Amino acid sequence: MSFKRVINCVETHDGEPMRVVTGGIGHIPGNSVYEMEEYLRKNNDGLRKFLLREPRGYPPLCCNILVPPKHPDAAAGFIIMEQVEYPMMSGGNTISVATVLLETGIIPMQEPYTEFNLEAPAGLIGIKAKCENGKVTEVTFKNLPAFAVYTDKEIEVPHIGHGVEKVKVDVAWGGMFYVMADVRQFPWIELTPDMGREITRVSSLILKAAQDQLEVSHPDYPGVGITISQLFGPTDDPNADIRNAVTVASGEVDFDNPSTWIGALDRCPCGTGTCARMAAMYAKGELKLNETFRHQGLLGVVYKGHLIEETTVAGYKAVVPTIAGESWIYGFNNLVLDSTDPFTEGYTIGDIWA
Repeated sequence: MSFKRVINCVETHDGEPMRVVTGGIGHIPGNSVYEMEEYLRKNNDGLRKFLLREPRGYPPLCCNILVPPKHPDAAAGFIIMEQVEYPMMSGGNTISVATVLLETGIIPMQEPYTEFNLEAPAGLIGIKAKCENGKVTEVTFKNLPAFAVYTDKEIEVPHIGHGVEKVKVDVAWGGMFYVMADVRQFPWIELTPDMGREITRVSSLILKAAQDQLEVSHPDYPGVGITISQLFGPTDDPNADIRNAVTVASGEVDFDNPSTWIGALDRCPCGTGTCARMAAMYAKGELKLNETFRHQGLLGVVYKGHLIEETTVAGYKAVVPTIAGESWIYGFNNLVLDSTDPFTEGYTIGDIWA
């Protein structure tokens, strides 16, 4: 057998499918994980497409590449890949990466807790993993600062229908820039899995409108804009405070092309989305430091968040969040590229892709 490429993966999920690449990539230049990520983005984006597009992937899938850390205090590094971008940070992916590192023995497990640092493109992420009988039962990570850029900002959103032409949104950084809207502005929508198509339609329109109308910038990541949207609302579950649905884009949204009004729903509560939600709530006086916040995803999975300190980022009042959640390994995989396969970067088709 002759293969152009063989890549070793561990498949995980916490609702959301998250692939962790443990081998087969080779050297990536860069003096930090951020520089390594930027090298891939600019010079080898075909790797991301190979790992995430069909036939090896599908719209909801995320991917993480384990890399040698560059920060002296980090035990491992990881580069995050999604369908349209390289996030600086991702909470669910961090939980999955920590779980894989410990449960496969790449980092020695200590019970009842194992503590170490990971280097993400955003920087150093503190990990405290609860471990029982060789299993990681909870991962708590300390994120980089989160901050709100806009709160209760009204924007015009075309094509929503039902008489809705303007929407109030919050925009906050939690590792990505999120535009977030209270679902009660759309009384015909419930945050349930069976309403996924309508959630993604409305969310993608809000994303495009926010991208067009609201300027954002992060001092450390030039050119990174609003790339992800979130609807949030009440839940009747006594074990959660807010229910949310995050829509991850699978392509550019075009107001003139209804086939692009779609995305992939995050199957987990979304870690950086929880950080962004908490930052916006803190800015509006709805959440206090050290107050527990339980954020529930569409499948009922809950992340627990806390804001542990206040700081500033480029003049914005910011907060440092922690998030706790669990991930599960469901498979081990070797992805290969046959020497005669013409689709070296995979493919997308408009039945499920924007």
